[in-house]
Amino acid sequence: MTLKERITDDMKAAMRAKEAERLGAIRMLTAAIKQKEVDERIELDDVQVIAIVDKLLKQRKDSIEAFEKAGRQDLADKEKAEVAVLSAYLPQRLSAEEVAAEVKAIVAELGAKGPGDMGKVMGAVKARLAGKADMGQVSAAVKAALAP
Repeated sequence: MTLKERITDDMKAAMRAKEAERLGAIRMLTAAIKQKEVDERIELDDVQVIAIVDKLLKQRKDSIEAFEKAGRQDLADKEKAEVAVLSAYLPQRLSAEEVAAEVKAIVAELGAKGPGDMGKVMGAVKARLAGKADMGQVSAAVKAALAP
């Protein structure tokens, strides 16, 4: 079963169970997936769906931060509920140590030296770790690996 099929099945289950918040989050995800498919005229695979989930999670986390700064805990709680639903569709994330080990291996493969090679390393790391690690954590690991 592909990730897209699992999302559709979960949406049907949420409808039957009358779970309004969960259904709203899943519908938002399916809308984003369909939008990408229509815009690019392609059928998304699991890796591309995971990228969309990652993007939506980042947006939700940014919104939570903004709502909490503005004192709108009600809206922050709604976003947190969406984060919980969306997180279920991501694969198991790598630990900080695993990310650091992968980054060191890629730096060694590319022969990168110093902060000037950050773009080259990040491109390779994104290709290898897409959906498997938080890119903010990956970026920090790359900076640490390339620090003089």
